[in-house]
This record gives sequence, structure tokens and C-alpha cells, in this order.
Amino acid sequence: TISTASLIVPALGIGYAVQSPQTPYLIFLVLALLCGLGGGNFASSMANISYFFPKAEKGNALALNAGLGNLGVSVMQFLVPIVITTGVFGALGGQPQPMSAGGQLWMQNAGFVWVPFIIAATNAAWLGMNDIADAKASFGEQAVIFSRKHNWLMCILYTGTFGSFIGYSAGFPLLAKLMFPQVNALQFVFLGPLVGALSRAGTGWVADRFGGGRVTLWTFVGMIVAVFGVISFLPSGGGAGSFAGFFAAFMVLFFLTGVGNASTFQMIPIIMGREIPRLMPKLGRDDQLRQAGRESAAIIAFTSAIAAFGAFFIPKAYGSSIAMTGSPVAALWGFLGFYVLCVVLTWVYYTRRGGLLHDIEHGRGVRAAAQSI
Repeated sequence: TISTASLIVPALGIGYAVQSPQTPYLIFLVLALLCGLGGGNFASSMANISYFFPKAEKGNALALNAGLGNLGVSVMQFLVPIVITTGVFGALGGQPQPMSAGGQLWMQNAGFVWVPFIIAATNAAWLGMNDIADAKASFGEQAVIFSRKHNWLMCILYTGTFGSFIGYSAGFPLLAKLMFPQVNALQFVFLGPLVGALSRAGTGWVADRFGGGRVTLWTFVGMIVAVFGVISFLPSGGGAGSFAGFFAAFMVLFFLTGVGNASTFQMIPIIMGREIPRLMPKLGRDDQLRQAGRESAAIIAFTSAIAAFGAFFIPKAYGSSIAMTGSPVAALWGFLGFYVLCVVLTWVYYTRRGGLLHDIEHGRGVRAAAQSI
């Protein structure tokens, strides 16, 4: 409840800060930092939800929770351009800002519009949620994940999926506008995050059915093909390129990031369920289950925080590539290379014969194995 209510601070702060050109840049940095509270809420919700469902259903549960949360990116890209064009809050919303080319905008509405939703969510949390006693753990108890090899491997894989989703969501509008200035692409760009969020919410069952490792492996293969498609349809060598092909390839890429987001998180409880008995053989069975659940929740939260850096690195890579070469193609080849690395890591550590998840996903079946952990 408190963490949800705290989001009112950056929402109101941004609304007031953008009304004055004299607002110091430091203020915007602080407000951006406070917006990270939303990411903290997301990470903690993903950790907590893992306590409510058996492992055989966690893939779908985590996917629904995260997929619906990720809809916020698409809603923001669709809603904000609308609300800043009119004084929806009347006198309470402040005065509009004049535009140099004529007209006016209520930029503050980009922050104020979220306040009613934050208040509603805070009330819902206060009235309908309870703390989970088993989910409480000190920092020291959670810090053990920093010594777990698979924590860092999953950080890489989840950066490849969620980091790509959030990074492409941030960079897609500008990339489309720069590469295809003759097309009013801004009216379509919200569809990318929408496709990614819905695919995450709707495909968690695929990982539960076929295994998170296998789904993740083939998702990265598909992302490699999709990025190659994006590169192929970009303008080059004097050619105009194809916006339709570029847009379609990106929609496939967004869809696959959603599938991969769900499948990578499905892997984590299964991995730790296999690792804890090996790492802590002296613990009793009940204590091993409790430890596996605690570490799984901590890894889910930590990987989601690390992967959020994709929102910075992907747009930054576009900018650096364009500045150095005049084209985003070098950045896209870099992303493709990273996905190749993710394929290799997934195969070597998880899906090959002898990999940690191979027997589960090819032998007894994911559901039976998960229920036995």
C-alpha cells in the first residue's frame, strides 16, 4: 500500500515541473529516480506472486501479472499524446504552455493523468491485500543470490527478453520517425508494446506446457530472425526501404519478447528447485522447499530490476549508432549478436542433453516435475 501510494510523488512532481522552463535539470533527475519506485513495485509483485501458485502454474501466473502490468507502456504511449492536448483537469491542472508554431499543450497532464489511477490502486491494495509472512526475508537472507551462478545467467536472459521489450518500446517511436519520415508512424507505435504485453499475458501456459528452457531457446532464435528482418527493411543504399515490412518485423519482435518474458520467469523456480538440494543437502526437505521459494522470489525481483536497464541501453545504442554511422543498423547487429549469446547460454546450461532442465522438459514432463519440487 505504501509503495503504491508513493508513486503519487513523481506523478505530481512531473506535472508541476514541466510547467516551467526554468525547472532545474536536477529536479527532473530526482523525479526520474522516483519513477523507479514503479519498477520496484513491479519487481516486488513478481516476487510475491510466486508464493501463491504451485510451480506447475507459476509460468502462467507470472505472465498474467507482468503482461497486464506491461500494458502500461502501451497505454502511456496512446493516452499521453491525447491528454496533453486539452485541459482535462480544468483550473486544477494549471495553465497550458504555448507552442512556438502556435497552439498550446498541457504538458503537466502527462503526470497528473496517473494520479486518479494511483489513488484507486492504493485503495485496492489497502482493502484487498495482505502481507505474506513467508515472503519476508532480511537482506542478508536474500543476498545469497549474488553467489548463485544461475542468478547472473538469468539476468542475461531476462535482459534479452524484458530488456528488449522495454528498450524497443522506448526507442521504437523515434526510430520509426527517423527512418520513415514520410510515414506518420507515431499513430501506430503504441501497438508494439501492446502486442508485447498481450503476448506475455497470454503465453505463460506455453512455458508451463513445453518447458521454459525450450521456449526461451526458440524465442531467441525467432528474435534473431526478426531483427534480421528489421535490418532488411530499413532504407539503405539510396533505397526507400519498406515501412510495412519494418513494422511487421518489429511486431514479431515485440510478440517474441512477450513470450520470452514469460518463459524466462517460468524457468527460475524450476532451476532453484533443482539447485537448492545440491547446494544445501543438509537442509530438511521442507527447509529446502522454503529456501528455493525464497531465492526464486529474490532472483525474480533482481533480474527484473537489472533487465529494466534495457530502457536506457537500446535507445542509447540507436543514438550512438546513428551518430557514428548515420544509421541504426550497427546497433541492430549488436542486438542480434546478443541474442546469439542468449541462445548459446540457454542451450549450454539448460536445454542440451545434460543441461539443468533437459531431463525435466524432455523426460518426466514439466508439470510432473514442477509438482514434485
